Amino acid sequence: MDRLVRSSEFERALRSRSRATTVHFAVHHVHRQPASAPVATKLPPHQELSTDSLISTDHPVDDSVEIAADAPWRQLGAVVPKRHARRSVTRSLLKRQIYGVAERHRDRLAEGVWVVRLRAPFDREVFPSAASDALKAMARSELEALFGAATTLDSRA
Repeated sequence: MDRLVRSSEFERALRSRSRATTVHFAVHHVHRQPASAPVATKLPPHQELSTDSLISTDHPVDDSVEIAADAPWRQLGAVVPKRHARRSVTRSLLKRQIYGVAERHRDRLAEGVWVVRLRAPFDREVFPSAASDALKAMARSELEALFGAATTLDSRA
């Protein structure tokens, strides 16, 4: 599963209703193929860039993704805000769990842009260590339930 990097796709997905939620996480989904790759054009000599004479005039740089027409595509992004996970170790742990669980559910997820967002902090009294095995297990089980619910909605649609 490809990682989502364009802020416009994050924004589009987060504007949609959440597809499924748990106590700490929400998942958003948008059915949309990314923009096709633009055609590179040669600029007149007086407008050439010092690094490359080929640039795209149709789309911004981050829209220049080539996708095979017949290949299924899915992009996943993770949003773990500092206000819910103060320590960078915790944010990294949660993102690794999100990407790991999503990879396990990849074949059951519909095509499109998927964004998982941390919507509530984990209690620091219960999980005092930023990267404890208990936090990892709790996050993984909650994410499994989240993606299970999201894929169940797909099979009914």
